[in-house]
Amino acid sequence: MNQDIQQWVAGLGLEPHVEGGYYKQLYKAVTGEGQAQYTSILFLLLEDNPSHFHRLSVDEVWYYHAGQAVTVHEITPDGQYLQTHLGPDIQAGQVLQHCVPKGHIFGSTVETGYGLVGCMCSPGFEYEDFKLFQRADLLAAYPEHKDIITRLTRG
Repeated sequence: MNQDIQQWVAGLGLEPHVEGGYYKQLYKAVTGEGQAQYTSILFLLLEDNPSHFHRLSVDEVWYYHAGQAVTVHEITPDGQYLQTHLGPDIQAGQVLQHCVPKGHIFGSTVETGYGLVGCMCSPGFEYEDFKLFQRADLLAAYPEHKDIITRLTRG
């Protein structure tokens, strides 16, 4: 891990995330009934440590913060493959924020170096809302997306 990345991880108190990358939960607003209204994390992705394909049962909004552009790869419930590039170069089609709708299968990559984003879920993220996919399951369902599925799943 290079020095810039080590400084982000140490300085922000980030920890490895089960889906890949590094994260830290910053906010969790809880109702009187104990349900999370929203949650917000910082998420650092590396070129060799992407976010692997997973699905949430809540919407997740991504916000670009620093580093290289982050590509969010999505497979919609009807099997369509989408890409969104989060970054500062709006003339090149990058966006500063993007909402991944609940039910989409998604992961994210950085081509070089690192990308730092924020992610906010509403209602709030809970691990029971999270499903990390196995390669064989996605390849069986979406063989037409073999290349990206192979890249964003663990064997």
